[in-house]
Amino acid sequence: MKIILLITSIGITSSVFANDSTGYVGTGGIEYLKNKNIAMQSEDLFISKKKIKVDYQFKNLSQHDITETVLFPLPKVQNYIETDYADASGLVESFKVTVNGKVLKPKIHVRAFLPSNEHQYVQDEDFQGDVTTALLGCGLTEQELMSPWKKEDTDHEIKVVQKIAACSDPKVQKLLKIQDDDYIRWQSQVIYSWQQTFKANAITQVSHQYQPLVGGSVSLYPDEYNQQFCMDKNFKQGLKRAQSEHAPFSALSYILKTGANWAKPIQNFKLTIEREPNELVSFCWNGEVKKISATQFQMVEKNFIPKQDLDVIFVYLHDK
Repeated sequence: MKIILLITSIGITSSVFANDSTGYVGTGGIEYLKNKNIAMQSEDLFISKKKIKVDYQFKNLSQHDITETVLFPLPKVQNYIETDYADASGLVESFKVTVNGKVLKPKIHVRAFLPSNEHQYVQDEDFQGDVTTALLGCGLTEQELMSPWKKEDTDHEIKVVQKIAACSDPKVQKLLKIQDDDYIRWQSQVIYSWQQTFKANAITQVSHQYQPLVGGSVSLYPDEYNQQFCMDKNFKQGLKRAQSEHAPFSALSYILKTGANWAKPIQNFKLTIEREPNELVSFCWNGEVKKISATQFQMVEKNFIPKQDLDVIFVYLHDK
């Protein structure tokens, strides 16, 4: 039995903008750990600020059933960040998966991490010190380890941090010495899992949806984000016409490159991005982009091998 990953936490980048901003963390689609008998025949991806929904069709190319453990690991979320963070609880509470039209209830696993060196701590990077077992052994519950996702009251968070500080496990105490005593930083990761059987020489339909982690800032300075969001001349002219060169904006990230891990290229790929009526949207795409409605843009590819991830910016237009 092997493992499928629905979104990978490896290499995910957390982006935090200037003052009065919120961070966003990339989520993504299915990553498969190299099974030559499973191909992704189609992927229909819908992205908006309110919802990410992905419909897949997988083909078992073999003459026998294949049973796998499917994982959906969410990104690591930190208990402390210098700015208000995106709606992490909304992502957890909205996650839903269906297989062949039937809703599944996946298991939930929680992992806890401390920075394993000073650089991770200072730079707020991906913490690598897995202390889940140690903290559970010290009496913390999985619900307490989920607190960075739940964003509960300050008193609750303080109590959790105090429990971590009081944990006598040698590994925990060693990693805590890396940090400043004033405030302990740690990260929590939520992982969903379920068992999935792919019938021999048959199609399996898998869908999942969730509320993305959306960040942004109160003021856009286009020159700072040209490369990340491919804000072209037409986009900037639209900002100017609406007198919105320094308007508030939102942004999200989606990890596309995991789609390159399957047995074959994605036979049929469709991506739809939706903006609000009072917004402009910009993103990088190496191919044709069609405007299919007043608020939706669509990209269709055959035998698609994604080679880059997707960052999308939504800019609010001022009323004239």
